[in-house]
Amino acid sequence: MPGMTMHAPAKPSPAKRPRKPAPATKPAPAHAVPALPTDKAEPVRPEMPGMTMPTVQPPPAANPVHDMPTAAPQPSHDMPAGEHGDHAMAMTGAHGPYPMQRESSGTAWQPDSSTHTGLMSTSGDWTLMAHGVVNFVYDHQSGPRGDDKAFASGMLMGSARRSLGNGTLQLRAALSPDPLMGPRGYPLLLASGETANGRDRLIDRQHPHDFFMELSASVSQNVGARSSVFLYAGLPGEPAFGPPAFMHREAILDSPEAPISHHWLDSTHISFGVATAGIVLGPAKLEVSRFNGREPDQHRWDIETGPLDSTAVRLSLNPSRDLSLQASWGRFVDPEQLEPGVDQTRWSASALFAREVAPGWKLAGTLAWGRKTIEHHRDDAWVAEASLKHRAWTAFARGEITENRELTDVDHGPAYRVGKVSLGAVRDFRLTDHLALGAGGLVALNFVPDTLAPLYGGHNPVGAMGFVRLRLN
Repeated sequence: MPGMTMHAPAKPSPAKRPRKPAPATKPAPAHAVPALPTDKAEPVRPEMPGMTMPTVQPPPAANPVHDMPTAAPQPSHDMPAGEHGDHAMAMTGAHGPYPMQRESSGTAWQPDSSTHTGLMSTSGDWTLMAHGVVNFVYDHQSGPRGDDKAFASGMLMGSARRSLGNGTLQLRAALSPDPLMGPRGYPLLLASGETANGRDRLIDRQHPHDFFMELSASVSQNVGARSSVFLYAGLPGEPAFGPPAFMHREAILDSPEAPISHHWLDSTHISFGVATAGIVLGPAKLEVSRFNGREPDQHRWDIETGPLDSTAVRLSLNPSRDLSLQASWGRFVDPEQLEPGVDQTRWSASALFAREVAPGWKLAGTLAWGRKTIEHHRDDAWVAEASLKHRAWTAFARGEITENRELTDVDHGPAYRVGKVSLGAVRDFRLTDHLALGAGGLVALNFVPDTLAPLYGGHNPVGAMGFVRLRLN
């Protein structure tokens, strides 16, 4: 070591010279998930006096992941340093031989360069992971249709995984404090969709999510160096439709505000009954879901059941480690509780981006489009999201346009094109190694057409949120 002089021990005589021990290697734990490729060390050969051992090449590793390209994921700045952080960087996904960072909500993909946050530990053959955030928000929405409210939102997620055959078994659960808001949710101008009391559609308000956001299990088997098949089932779970749910998209997950495009793109992230089968072929994935298409009912603390009567198909592609693309289609049978017998067809396409643009600076973005077809009406939504992180600071922004037929009391009335732009920032303060306190706020400017302006007190009503949060990472 620098600055230290080591005194060599006396050399033993040749007759009594001890055999040179082989370098110690730390055995891999039985629960370890296949690692990304690394350079292999020269095999250790025993030494015997007067005998030369030939070099014997070890047999090829049985794990097909070692045949993957050698571009390993970069270190995650939000992962705890040390053993668990290094382990996470080397872990592969639960559904195939690719970096774990690629997996997001349900079976959705995000860029391989996405930041992975969470705590990791092991118990026997199992690898355990947990992460979560709770936001305490004060919300102000202006104008005749606005309101003020203090509420809590967020989620706590945990997973357990282990090797199974040449693949992985994973169990996952996610819980939310949203039902504490009550059946009216929280004020959010230009938002609509669902009922939380069984009688009234929520308009200019965001509904609370269910206490059980996900209870799922999945199993995968590798069928090639870069290929796999998998099965996923959840009650509730997320079918193969749309981009990752908004609270999982790196570009906007720091905002406590739900998007007004939620029911075009990702409202299916809580579906009470999902079965998905998929195949991974290198950077591409094709998956098909059968699921219960009905929105959750007004009982937000329970687990519901229903027929798997709806279908979704999604094609995903990660052409580079910084980009994730998807296109999906879904046929939703009887999704709205207040509109029995009315089916929907939805389309979605999105691009997610993430990259460290300079040392300590992380940029993430989302571009997404969704379409709902109800009877003969086709209504679109467009979304752009971005965030820029530097150390403890995060700035975030979202812009949306929706064609919405639910902003008045007229069922299936005209579609009003409305928009919203939100800007915000949050600063985190480290409390312990795995707990941070954040403080932030956002301002939103809404855009409504002339026909709706009298209802909203003008063309540009505003909204604002101040929040503090606790985040486990």
